[in-house]
Amino acid sequence: MISSVRLKPLTWHPYIAPVELPQATPEQLDAMKVTPSAKKVSEYVRTLVHDPESYVARTVLFNAIMYVEGGLARPDRELGALGASIVNGCKFCAVVHARRHAELTKSDDVVTALYLERPETLGPRDAAINSFARRLSAAPSEATADDINSLRSIGMDDIEIIDLIHAISIFGWANRLMHVLGHAESGK
Repeated sequence: MISSVRLKPLTWHPYIAPVELPQATPEQLDAMKVTPSAKKVSEYVRTLVHDPESYVARTVLFNAIMYVEGGLARPDRELGALGASIVNGCKFCAVVHARRHAELTKSDDVVTALYLERPETLGPRDAAINSFARRLSAAPSEATADDINSLRSIGMDDIEIIDLIHAISIFGWANRLMHVLGHAESGK
């Protein structure tokens, strides 16, 4: 048995000044309406919305991949995002998606195993998803039919596999946006 890891939220600090809501253009304000969380418009969103058209395109795609009903279960999407974010070195996204996975599954066993670098303690499904996420993130051009077959061997159908590929792949993009536009650090 391994002890549990407790991940505290990180704070993201932009390198480009975010759009301040009182100074936002009507286009920017309208673009921010596609943000999944209506509770808070983050500095990250306000940084991306400098270009409202690309922000909307990015966010609509992100929402369709991560929050769509049906297909791959949401915790599995979060595990794919977590695996990709760990490989890509995006601590902010890794913490966000680790916490979301733990919340959705009501367990931090998978997150603990990954953060303590004990993937051998994962169940077959989580191990296959994590392995695929790491492999696809490290070298997408090296993916083979064997990688797909490993997902089929744990019961995934083609729709679920495509959903997982989308979740992992969008974090190749999302992690790079986060890295270039700012940095994360522990809250004080």
